[in-house]
Amino acid sequence: MISPQAVIVCVDCGGRAHLVQPGDAESPYRAGDIATYRCEDCLDRWDLVVEAEDLDDTPDV
Repeated sequence: MISPQAVIVCVDCGGRAHLVQPGDAESPYRAGDIATYRCEDCLDRWDLVVEAEDLDDTPDV
């Protein structure tokens, strides 16, 4: 499945921000889409534009 990283570092507090909506086979992320993350520590929401290099195309095992 092609999807941005599941967890990123929160820009505000340095905590772990999780991808809210993972991609799926019927609607994978594409460059230019918006990926929403929520930080587990400060609860901030981050809406990031997906770049082509952000997409992970390694197969799920």
